[in-house]
Amino acid sequence: MTKPLVSIILLNWNGYEDTLEALESLYQINYPNYNVIVADNNSTNDSVEKIKEYALGNIRVETEYTKYVDNKPIKLTIVNEGEYSEIDNTSDENEKKLLLIKNNENYGFAKGNNIAIDYTIKYDNPDYILLLNNDTIVDPNFLEKLINVAQNDSKIGLLGPKFYYYDYEGSHETIWCIGSVVDLDHFPGHHSIMEEPDYDLTQDVIECDWVSGAGALIKTEAMPESYLSTEFFFGCEDVDLAISIKEKGYKVVTVMDSIIWHKVGMSRHKNSTFKTEYNHIKTNLQFIKKHKSHYYINLPKYYYQILKLYIKAIINKL
Repeated sequence: MTKPLVSIILLNWNGYEDTLEALESLYQINYPNYNVIVADNNSTNDSVEKIKEYALGNIRVETEYTKYVDNKPIKLTIVNEGEYSEIDNTSDENEKKLLLIKNNENYGFAKGNNIAIDYTIKYDNPDYILLLNNDTIVDPNFLEKLINVAQNDSKIGLLGPKFYYYDYEGSHETIWCIGSVVDLDHFPGHHSIMEEPDYDLTQDVIECDWVSGAGALIKTEAMPESYLSTEFFFGCEDVDLAISIKEKGYKVVTVMDSIIWHKVGMSRHKNSTFKTEYNHIKTNLQFIKKHKSHYYINLPKYYYQILKLYIKAIINKL
């Protein structure tokens, strides 16, 4: 029996080093039926050329955590945004393929991914779409584990893995995220389920409010019509997506034996300044405003909570 088709989408912006490591891990997974799409958000470095050389087998990717496998060349198709008429969409589970879409601008996370989502829904008709950060690597069994859970419960519309930090003070096995809770009474509007007093790590599947967009498997029929909300340029898109999926009657879960390692915040840290931190606060307040009634009445409370968070962060750095 043919496994459900999964389209895996990675967004790249000037980050080919991370993207190549992510791809190297992806092309070693055990799941048989998947497409890989890289949406390049108008990189200003040589990302596109490096990805091309990787697919040809001219760049060997091997790190402490990612071992190289000589399964190249990979069939690479490079297209400009919107120019899809010449793409060969014939499917062969034994052939490794990569579609690289060159976006016209740096659209941010939501619109950058939406272009690839729109393409794959129209031309590939996948059963599931996986959004995967380019600064991740995956366990060979991660997708098989996610699909098995998804296929066993038709009410599940969004699934996430157990995320480990890629490297946390030398550890490769420190949990970063296992799902989160929407909490509109407290800035930033959501928090890790590990902060809940009664969370249980022994469960195989944990139902939650949202899972990180760093590795989110979405049932295509559960995808909102407008895909990811472009109200948010970078941040909160995944929380907003999860809320939309739950409003359609689907469940959101974390699958604890599906593993992804995440370098955590690489895209934001490339240009981390006071302005980016301000924009991060602004985005989270924008998210709360969208979903919280009587937002303006509660605004002074949120400002107080933000101040406390930053004072705590400064003290911890001393």
